[in-house]
Amino acid sequence: MKYVYILQSVTDETKFYSGLTDDLKLRLKKHNDLEVKHTSKYAPWKIKTYLAFSIEAQAVLFERYLKTASGRAFAKKRL
Repeated sequence: MKYVYILQSVTDETKFYSGLTDDLKLRLKKHNDLEVKHTSKYAPWKIKTYLAFSIEAQAVLFERYLKTASGRAFAKKRL
C-alpha cells in the first residue's frame, strides 16, 4: 500500500504538508524527529488525513495534485 497523507502543524494550525509513503507511522516520526528539513520549522505535526492506494501510480498522481493550488483548495474544503 502507498499512503498519501496531509499533516497539520501542532504549533501553527495554518500550516499543512502533504506527502507519500509506504509506512505512515515511520514517516510521521521522521517529520516529528526533525529529520525532514522542509517540515522541521513547524514541528511537531499531526496527521490530518490520509488515503491508502493499492496502485502506486494513482498515489503518486494524487500526491502531485495535492501540491498544486487547486489540490490545496480541494484538501482545505473537502478533507
